[in-house]
Formats: sequence, C-alpha cells, structure tokens
Amino acid sequence: MELQKTVLSEDHIKLEAKMAAFAGFSMPIQYTSVKNEVTSVREKVGIFDVSHMGEFLVTGSEAAKFVDFLITNDFFEVEDYKAVYSPLCREDGTVIDDLIAYKISNDEVLICVNASNIKKDWDWISNQAQKFDVTLTDQSNDYSLLAIQGPNAPELLIKLGIMKKDEIEQNTFPYYSIKRVSLEGNQIIVARTGYTGEDGFEVFSPSPEMTKRLWSQAIENGGTPCGLAARDVLRLEVCYPLYGHELADNITPLDASLKWTVKNKKPSFIGKDFLASYEPKYKLVKLALEKGIPREGYNILNSNEEIIGKVTSGTLSVMLNKGISLGLVEKEKFPKDKRFFIQIRKNIFEATYQTKPFFKGGHK
Repeated sequence: MELQKTVLSEDHIKLEAKMAAFAGFSMPIQYTSVKNEVTSVREKVGIFDVSHMGEFLVTGSEAAKFVDFLITNDFFEVEDYKAVYSPLCREDGTVIDDLIAYKISNDEVLICVNASNIKKDWDWISNQAQKFDVTLTDQSNDYSLLAIQGPNAPELLIKLGIMKKDEIEQNTFPYYSIKRVSLEGNQIIVARTGYTGEDGFEVFSPSPEMTKRLWSQAIENGGTPCGLAARDVLRLEVCYPLYGHELADNITPLDASLKWTVKNKKPSFIGKDFLASYEPKYKLVKLALEKGIPREGYNILNSNEEIIGKVTSGTLSVMLNKGISLGLVEKEKFPKDKRFFIQIRKNIFEATYQTKPFFKGGHK
C-alpha cells in the first residue's frame, strides 16, 4: 500500500530528513540528530510537521453537548476558544483514543485525533453522532498541522505574522486557548497546545501554499526542523501518554493515571456507569535507569525478580542523559517497598521510581 505524503514531504527530503512509514504516512523521523532537535525545543524553538493527525469538525446546535457526551473530560461548560484534552472511551471504559477537542463555540467544535486511529475514531464518533443534532465532517485531508514548540515559539509566531506582540506580552492567549487568524486571506486555527511539555503552538492551515511558506519562514527565523523521534523523547521526558503504548483498547483511563480526565460529576458521558465503579487493574509507573536504556515490552520486576509489569515506552533522555520509561504494573503486585527493576536482555537493573515527570517543561 502506497504511503500518504504531507504537503511538506518534498521539503523534508530537501532537508535530507530520514523518512519512514508512520500510521500510513511517509514522515520525517529525524533531520540532524535527536539530541540536537530535542535540545532546540527545550532551549530555543523547534518545528514539527504533524499533518498526519486527523481532524473532525462538529457543527450544529448540539455540537458542544455531543462532544461533552463523547469524551470523559468536562467540555460543555468550558469557555469558547478553549481546548480540552480527553480520552475517548467505549461503554466499558476502555480507551479508543486520546484527543484534543477545540471549542470554537457551542455550535462548532474541532476534534484532533491520532493519525493511527483516524478511521476507528471516525466510525465510532459518526455512529454516536446519530443521536444528536450535529453534522460531522472529516477534514483530515483539508488541514496541514505545524507544531511550533519551545521558549522562543511566541517570538517566532510574531515574526510569522500569526500572533501580535501585545497578545504575548499581556498574556491574552494563555495555554490551551485557541483562536482563528486571517492570514493572507486564509482562515487558520492556532492553538497554544503541544506534545513536548514546552510552551508552543499548533497551527492548522487549510492552504498547502501557506503551510509551505510558514515552514520555510519558520526555519529562516531560527526554527529547527524536528522529527518524530525527537517528539517521542520530548513527550516521554514530561511523561505524556501515547496511544498504543500507555493507552490501548484494553486499558481504561483509570489504569493509565488519567483519573483527572474522568469527570463523574458530569450528567452523562460514554463509559460513565462503568468507570464510576471500576477498580483499576494497573498502575502507571515512571522509572529511570542510571545504566541501560529501557524499551517497550521489557519486563518490570520486583525485588524478588518476579515479573509485575511491562515497560510501555522507553528511551534515552537527552536532557538527563539516562534511560527513562513509563510502564504498567499490575496494581495488586505493586511493591510496598517501591523497589523496581527492569530486565534488559539477560541483565537486571534497579530503576529509580518517581512520582513526578522526569523533566519539567516550560509550558505556560
């Protein structure tokens, strides 16, 4: 099956990016080095092409009401032009995907979903939509999406003409806000969101020409092109979950330390009855190694070298220069002494258990 390409595919190749298949797309994995790209995002500003993500538009008199029912987190009472992160669950509480819903108004909501789950999400959401006065449109092929991340991201958006200086200085566009911007006759959507733990923005553009111009001008003004490998390290350093790893079809939000996204006080949402009485089977743990690099699927052991769980994501932290990982441990086997070990091939390494993210990002 031929891979899909984003509108920036040729630009990535010109920059000699290492390309690889991801969720049915040919995507840039890295340009120079993961270390350089991660450091650029943490200290300056990096730019990512994440146009493979899916976008669904919900319109109609019950748009906000429908999305509130669809997801576990609060949405209906949220102010206009705000974004909400949430799992999307079945009636049995298991996670179909995690997403961000952007509330433009009670009559208009944009939903951004993971690239690997576009069809699955579309089938589920469109089926649920039949019960509400809404129109659902798949706009995944209509938008390109750029993520501009790092402490210098606001300055870069000002240079690109997307933001105004006073908006940044007066903090009138806070974290998890969105706005529509008219740029060269095109209506783009800008969100102060991201997947790196740093301050940053995500720019939804309907114009291929504008996307290409914004990409090239961002580079000219100091933005470092970054690939999906750096994006994965960045999100893991700040302990953001990734669908297919910490979240999956057999996992509930309560198993993955996302209780804060499940608002049982809401009148109704899909999975509410089940989740209200559900006792989690797993506990998400954050484990760091001084030696060795943990990888997905490696066994997590207790001090008796008994298997109690699996690593769901693991990598070498660029900022800490040591192995870091997230893992799911069976709750009934969670060690009282909080001593954990990770098996890497034939070797067993003691891991440092921590409750806070490995690295504190600088998001506002």
